[in-house]
Order: sequence, then C-alpha cells, then structure tokens
Amino acid sequence: MSTYTSFVALGDSFTEGMSDDLPDGTCRGWADLVADRLAADAPGFRYANLAIRGKLVRQIVDEQVDAAVAMRPDLVSFAGGMNDVLRPGCDVGAVTAKITEAAAALAGSGARLMLFRVIDPTGRMRGSARLMPRITRLLSVVDALAAEHDAIVVDLFSEKVFDSPALWAEDRIHLNAEGHRRVAEATLRALGLPGSFDWTAPVPANPLSLASRVRADMRWARVHLGPWIGRRLTGRSSGDGRAPKLPELTPR
Repeated sequence: MSTYTSFVALGDSFTEGMSDDLPDGTCRGWADLVADRLAADAPGFRYANLAIRGKLVRQIVDEQVDAAVAMRPDLVSFAGGMNDVLRPGCDVGAVTAKITEAAAALAGSGARLMLFRVIDPTGRMRGSARLMPRITRLLSVVDALAAEHDAIVVDLFSEKVFDSPALWAEDRIHLNAEGHRRVAEATLRALGLPGSFDWTAPVPANPLSLASRVRADMRWARVHLGPWIGRRLTGRSSGDGRAPKLPELTPR
C-alpha cells in the first residue's frame, strides 16, 4: 500500500456526497470518509473535492480536470457518466471519449488514478435494463483505461448489495449515509488498506405493506421525479450555480 499525502476527487453528486447530509446542511460522502482515513496515516495530508451534483462528463472534464492537474496530488479519483446515461439523447461515444481524455490528463500528471465501475441499477430501478448497453460501454472504457494507466479500480458494479433500498436516499438516485459508508470501505480496500467491516454484507430487509409502497411511490413521483423531469425539459441542472465544497487542497 502506498502512503498518499494528497487526494483530489472529481465527479458529480456521487463524489460530492449528496444525500449523506451533516447537521449543518453540508454533505459528507464516500470521498470525505476516504480522505479522513488516508489522513490518519499521513501527517499534513491534504484533500480537495471538485465534484458538483448534476454534472455531465463533458462538464466534469472541462471544468475540473485542469484544476486537479494543477494541484499535483498523489491520488486523484474520477467518477462520472451516469447523468449522461440517464438522458435519452446520450452520445455514449462522446462520453467515453471525454473519459479517455480525462484519464490521460490525470494519469499523465503523475497522480495515481482511481476509477469506478458504476453501480448496477437494474436490481432496484424499474425499466433501467434498457440502459445496460450504455452502462456496459462505460464499464468497458473504465477497464481499458485502468489497464492502460495502471489505475486503481473500485468495482461497485459486481456487488449486489447496492440493490437494497436501505442504501439509497428518498430520491432513489443518490446513496444515503450508509451507502456512502460502504463505497468508502470498498474504495479503501481497493487502495490496499485493511478492512474495518464487510461492505458487501447484505442489508436487513424492511418490507413495506402494499399501501405503504403506493404512498411512497406517489410521494417520490411528486417530490423527486417531477422536478427531475422539469429540469431535463428546461435544460437546468441541480448543480447550476454551485461551487465545489473543497476547491483547493486543504489540510484534513
């Protein structure tokens, strides 16, 4: 295992930590948890998180990669693509080309690159099987880039534990605190650190009655699905106007 002295995280809501909410209204997330663990082994450890919710891969690359390269971190993570995949007009070729561009720039800076195989949505999202051809191409490019750049890969796709609703926020799109905790553990294992718990362990089921499921579905459609569709139709994003929560390397 290498000892890292600095870590920069790039991406969208997954890396920003959305829905792992702290009492002060900010979010934490897996990347913060990983940074805290790495800092325990490296006095003076510094961390930046450039991720912003709602960003497409093109935006992540154009807005975050140069800033990350300029910081010259030891470790850099790149995660993105699902926001693109969810859009009907997604050009997967353009998405994978941008990811390839990002990987070359980040690995070329001298940082150790870390990539993610995205979580499989088919076990929890109705109708998501139609997205699998696009997701398969994302997985393929991650695997190819990992081989090319000797990148660390965090494989979330192969584990079925994320099928559990208990790891997801009310919006059914973002991980909750326990979901982020498990991604952090998976990431630390991929980095070569000893495990502190079994992140793949099944989550106890909490079955709802039919009436409760119907009420939950109606609330979800009203509170989350409707606004999401509205943003898509008007070209808006949940990240519009937001700045990264840690735009510069900061002591942890």
